[in-house]
Amino acid sequence: MKVLVTGCNGQLGSEIRDIHANYENIEFVFKDLPELDISDADSVNSLIIDKQINAVINCAAYTAVDKAEENIEIAERVNSKGVFNIVESFKKVNGKLIHISTDYVFDGNNSQPYKESDLVSPIGIYGKTKRAGELVVINSIIDAIVNRTSWLYSSFGNNFLKTMIHLGKEKESLNVISDQIGTPTYARNLAKICLEILLSDSEKISKKGKIYHYSNMGIASWYDFAVSIMDYAELNCKVNPILTKEYSTLAKRPHYSVLSKEKIKTDFKIDVPNWKESLKECIIKLRQ
Repeated sequence: MKVLVTGCNGQLGSEIRDIHANYENIEFVFKDLPELDISDADSVNSLIIDKQINAVINCAAYTAVDKAEENIEIAERVNSKGVFNIVESFKKVNGKLIHISTDYVFDGNNSQPYKESDLVSPIGIYGKTKRAGELVVINSIIDAIVNRTSWLYSSFGNNFLKTMIHLGKEKESLNVISDQIGTPTYARNLAKICLEILLSDSEKISKKGKIYHYSNMGIASWYDFAVSIMDYAELNCKVNPILTKEYSTLAKRPHYSVLSKEKIKTDFKIDVPNWKESLKECIIKLRQ
C-alpha cells in the first residue's frame, strides 16, 4: 500500500512521519506546502496518478481558528476545495481516504458526549469550512471516512501544551479558561489509529463515507489541561481559572465538545487511552 500523507509538517503529519518506520508494509509519501498545495487540483491529480497512491491521510487544513474569521477564502480553499480535489482524483483510482476533521463542527450546546449522528451546527468560519469538507467526503463514491478529533497536541509544532510549558517556565501564574469543556488528544495516538484503520478490513471504510470520532478518553477544561501540564512538567506556575467572557477572541468556541468514541472503539476493536496518560507520555517525549 502506498499512502500519501498531506500536511505532513503539522502535528498529526509529523507524528505519522515519526512512527512510519514501524509499518514496513506501507510505502509513505509525505507532502506539505510548498511542494503540494491541495487546493491546486492539477498538482493533487498528478501526484495521486503518477505516484500510484492507494490511500490518503488528509492532515492538511487551515486551522487558525481566529484568523479564519478574516481569511474566509483561504479557509474555504484548503478545508473544502482541497478536500474536493483529493476526492475527485481518487475517483480515478481504487483507493482509501481518511479525512481529519474537528469538534468545531458542533455548536457546543450539548451536555453529553457528541455522537457521530448528532446534529452539526458550526459557529465559526473554521468549523463551517471543515464541515463543508466533511460533506464532500460523505457525499462521495470513494472509500472514505471522516475522523473528527479535538484539542490536538504533540511534541511537534505549535500547540497548547508547548505554549503552557514555555509560559510556565517564564511566569509565576497564568489565567486559563475553565468553562470550555472537551478532551485533549495526543496526536501520536491519533496517528496510530489512522494507520490501523487503513490496514483494517477494507469494508470498514465505506463508499458512503462514514464518520468517526477519535479523541482521548476523559473530560477536561482548558484550565484542567493547563494544571495537569504544570504538574507533569514539574513547573511551579500557578494556573488561575477564568471564564470565556473574560478572554476575548475573534472566533467563538464551542463551550462543550466532548466526543463519544464508542463507535470507533466497537468497529475497529481499539482501546483509547485517557488524556492524562497520553499527556504524561508526550511530556516524557519532549524531555528526550
